[in-house]
Amino acid sequence: MRALAVAIVGVTLAATPAHAEDEFDGFYAGVAIGYDFQASDSDETITFDRGSNGTFGETVTTGAGANAFSPGFCGGEATSPQNTNCIPDSDGVSFAARAGYDYQMGSLVLGVVGEVGTVDVRDAVSAFSTTPAFYYMERTIDYNAALRLRAGYTVTESTLLYATGGVAYAKLDQSFESSNSANTFTVIADDSAYGFQIGAGLEQKIGSNFSLGIEYLYTGYNDDETLIRVGQGTAPATNPFVLAGGVDFMRENDNFNLQSIKAVVSYRF
Repeated sequence: MRALAVAIVGVTLAATPAHAEDEFDGFYAGVAIGYDFQASDSDETITFDRGSNGTFGETVTTGAGANAFSPGFCGGEATSPQNTNCIPDSDGVSFAARAGYDYQMGSLVLGVVGEVGTVDVRDAVSAFSTTPAFYYMERTIDYNAALRLRAGYTVTESTLLYATGGVAYAKLDQSFESSNSANTFTVIADDSAYGFQIGAGLEQKIGSNFSLGIEYLYTGYNDDETLIRVGQGTAPATNPFVLAGGVDFMRENDNFNLQSIKAVVSYRF
């Protein structure tokens, strides 16, 4: 009887399916490489504050009362004092290192991920005065960081589809150039931009520790503090900036938005 009981237990255990391992549970670290695209902003403009009193949206005028910036603006880098052509903004490659933790409950995966990286993009806007002269503002990203939550569902034991979202930060490099050599220009820069990220991705487990993935992210930064303060310099009293009692100017649109497509390699501990 004892031998029969042992045999029955053995057959029962052999027929019972093994419990599937939680493939996406625990800590992980990885790297991502991608390409970042900026939203089209060819119609971007610059807004002016006469008298540097904090009231933007005003018109800088000549001594005759005409709009001193009637030649207009372009969403790019000026190539001449006339508004004839601009170099468009540039998109570029991004790199990031990331680390995170996932908790798997059956087919549901919840987690948090943080990353730090950089992206090679350039965003510019130019204004043109009747002098003629150009005024050119540019921003690039020195480095960026994000902290996101993510929630996913395992469509197979080793394949995870997920959505992600959280907060983002960018350390910006702000610069300014002008062909106007009479007035003085002071860059009053806020080199920190904060915003949000949302996106989605797919992660495929390869072997027991590695995974490969593809991810889409939309990042929206808010950069509304950087301005250019114009001084008289050697300009005469009839200079439009001097007539206005001094002028500040800044980008009219304070949004700096990126879309990213990334390939991700991760190691799960």
